[in-house]
Amino acid sequence: MFKYRGYAGQYIRVDLTRQHVDVQPLPTGWAEEYLGGNGVGTRILWDEVGPGVDPLSPENRLVMATGPLCGTLMPNSGRVACIAKSPLTGIYGDSNAGGFLGPELKFAGYDLVVFQGRASSPAYLLICDDRVELRDASHLWGKDCLETEESLRKETGETLLKAATIGPAGENLVSFASINVTPQRQWGRSGMGAVMGSKNLKAVAVRGTGPVTIADREGFYRVALDCHQRIRRNAIYPAVSKYGTPGIVSMMNAIGRFPTKNFQQGHFDNADRINAETLRQNHYVQSLSCFGCPVGCDKAYGIKEGPFAGTVVRSVEYETLGSYGAGLYIDDLNAILKANDVCDRLGLDTISAGRVIGFLMELWEKGLITKEDTGGLEFPWGNAEVALKATELMAYRRDFGDLMAGGVRRLAARLGRGAEHYAMEVKGQELAAQDGRAQQSMGLASATSTRGADHLKAFPTIDETGYPFEAERRYGPEYLPEMAQPLATRHKAYLVKDGEEFGAIIDSTGMCKSGGTFVLAEIYWPDLARAVSTATGMELDVDQLKKIGERIYNLQRCYIALHGITAADDTLPQRLLTEPSPSKQAQGQVCRLDQMLPEYYRLRQWDPVTGRPSGEKLAQLGLDDARPRLEAGQ
Repeated sequence: MFKYRGYAGQYIRVDLTRQHVDVQPLPTGWAEEYLGGNGVGTRILWDEVGPGVDPLSPENRLVMATGPLCGTLMPNSGRVACIAKSPLTGIYGDSNAGGFLGPELKFAGYDLVVFQGRASSPAYLLICDDRVELRDASHLWGKDCLETEESLRKETGETLLKAATIGPAGENLVSFASINVTPQRQWGRSGMGAVMGSKNLKAVAVRGTGPVTIADREGFYRVALDCHQRIRRNAIYPAVSKYGTPGIVSMMNAIGRFPTKNFQQGHFDNADRINAETLRQNHYVQSLSCFGCPVGCDKAYGIKEGPFAGTVVRSVEYETLGSYGAGLYIDDLNAILKANDVCDRLGLDTISAGRVIGFLMELWEKGLITKEDTGGLEFPWGNAEVALKATELMAYRRDFGDLMAGGVRRLAARLGRGAEHYAMEVKGQELAAQDGRAQQSMGLASATSTRGADHLKAFPTIDETGYPFEAERRYGPEYLPEMAQPLATRHKAYLVKDGEEFGAIIDSTGMCKSGGTFVLAEIYWPDLARAVSTATGMELDVDQLKKIGERIYNLQRCYIALHGITAADDTLPQRLLTEPSPSKQAQGQVCRLDQMLPEYYRLRQWDPVTGRPSGEKLAQLGLDDARPRLEAGQ
């Protein structure tokens, strides 16, 4: 029997080529050294997927992993991670989703599922407690994500079944294809849907009825109750609960951090037409919640009139309002909601898809592409019709959509003519709706993220609009006032490093980075140490937990270093480094990576040229096996 509580203590290994399913005991070392979630997924990639493996080959692994707090009483404990070598970037890739799939997998009695190989024909995995079997999915191939989940419920007779599904984009190996998670929550980033499609895996369907056991039930209850109560007392809890992430549209626009027209500026003149207040007033249907969440930031929104009348969509996020709204200069909420719905159904990451279209709109504006390049499509700013058409073409790889489906880096390389200058990506992944000129820490976080351009690896919120009290509580008065000032660079390397390691723990325990951790900023290292200890019986203190977070992030860095990533890749598009922001609050600002990166490498003990962790750091973290592989490049 597995020695720790909070875990199911076993996992599923699926060889799709051999059509073989094996339930194996969870290695104790995985739990003790990486906890679960993306920590364990990182270790599996390191051990099993070398630099010579093509992301779309059978040799890649696809890991769906929960953590020890997933499915428990802790607030926001419904998250589950998906990890694979990314077909978008060619390096480490992961994504994280809420909803109910993760807890359902734990209730069924499994901590994670590892897929390898490739099925000879479309298949899906059915997990119903101790019944685990591969089934034919030929009749589901071609269906969209929502149709697939509904079909699975009818076919299995399990009305409470939860599923991870791909749509046509995943089937067609679009580099930024997503995976829908019960329903309309997504593993959106890094192209996890394409990995799933490359394995001929249409869905993973789960129904579980068992418990999650806890080591110290009374102690864990006290920790969980305290966290729930503090979240509800938080001053911004009512606004976050009412509006969700769309609530920051106006805030980000006010500080010049809302990327508009492919990052030409950080302020959208028509932001009031797509902000949370307008969204709620004209489209709100009801509030929704992921498992164990006291915040309930998810909403269902409907389109009441016009050509898209009757469309109902949930999980409309700030990022989609940025990528398909301000990023394309579109202020029609009906069109943005429809684009959200199309992406959810076809299985596309709204961030990457929107950035590809915005990239083409700027090239069109600059006269660098014509209808001869695009198969007859025109790409003027603000054209919602062409945005929707382009989205469909990408998902099905039709006509010009076949080139768009590779992402902005590949598309820029194919087009040439200086197009690379307008490609808003880092390490091959498209930038989220975060302008680093207006928030220096976010620029650094996007540059150093191990999965390419990303705001959620470090997720610096302390200086977003200035949280001086939280900055002082977490870091001490010596870090003020700069820690809480978005345009300051001092102490931002420390903020990002801490966020990357704290975030790695969040993603490895099954917790959410919204809600009480990064957004409401109530749950921090001491709370997580108590929660993990009382849940599992590991007796981890804060320093030990921090070491696990640092170990996870350093192993991810080692993995991308094996794939040729160096310090030179820790950068941003030249626009953000050399073109001063024209937006009022950030006017004249560029992202000053040159002032932050040296301190970041020093704090991390990484070589400032190679970007690799030092031998001393690897030894300190128990990663001695990484050094010879890095030196050999294997």
